[in-house]
Amino acid sequence: MAVREFVDEHFRHFNAGELAKTARSLTEFVDSGGSLMVTLAGAMSTAEMGRSLAPAIRAGKITAISCTGANLEEDLFNLVAHSQYGEIDDWRSLSAEQESQLENRITNRTLPEEAAIRKVESELVRLWLTGGARLPHEYLYELLLSGELEWDANPEDSWLLAAAEAELPLFVPGWEDSTLGNIFAARVLSGEISAEQILSGTHYMTNLASWYREVCGTGSSSGSGGGAGLLQVGGGIAGDFPICVVPMLRQDLGEQVPLWSWFAQISESRPSYGGYSGAPPNEKISWEKLGIETPRFVIESDATIVLPILLGYLLDG
Repeated sequence: MAVREFVDEHFRHFNAGELAKTARSLTEFVDSGGSLMVTLAGAMSTAEMGRSLAPAIRAGKITAISCTGANLEEDLFNLVAHSQYGEIDDWRSLSAEQESQLENRITNRTLPEEAAIRKVESELVRLWLTGGARLPHEYLYELLLSGELEWDANPEDSWLLAAAEAELPLFVPGWEDSTLGNIFAARVLSGEISAEQILSGTHYMTNLASWYREVCGTGSSSGSGGGAGLLQVGGGIAGDFPICVVPMLRQDLGEQVPLWSWFAQISESRPSYGGYSGAPPNEKISWEKLGIETPRFVIESDATIVLPILLGYLLDG
């Protein structure tokens, strides 16, 4: 069976049914001219979600991404050092002593320090020293397209490479909370690099405002006008940052931009704990992010299972 046929046949109730409804609604939204932003929290890049994201980017189904600094860099780390990642079968049973013998564990994978992090660091420091003030992802785009790196994984599976080739709008709030962000801060502290070489989250927000105006058809340049949709994978700053562009434009600037036109969230968090990651879509109505009529969905499941199925359904047309 094709993905769409399988989902329509077997995914009927509970979270499976919610996934099927989300997939059908998302397909209708994108096919009618809507612009989809995907947000990435957690360790989605280390989980190799690029295998699902890259084809969707190349097919023009995803028009922007908001991600954490970790997701930005970890797709590149995997691309240059895939064969040197470790796999931990019985990771739940590791003792503290066993942990001390491992390197950079992320659940059941270990990220190679020298082959991935330090290899990318040496190339990026050179760009940071010679480049002008730019956003964090722009340096990575340049590095990916420079031909200076050798791939250790299939480049077709890299969402970041697909994004660079498509010049996809990328938004990385809180980039400093990442390995490369730490490395950059260390170089600033050592006096090697000026902090002004990297633009801030405010620059990302102003760029995001321009993107939102354009895709909603309210900016100076003509966009699709099909509205903006948000597929939130996880929660945290990767999801909260972009969705806040609407109340910022409407309440703080007084612009009559539309609310988000479509919303779905893949989450395993509970709203009763007060964390943003578990906040249900209806709560976003009170913040003037979503409207009463906005299609909105919550799939309470593992994003590493749900996202490939959801994007596979979207592409299987």
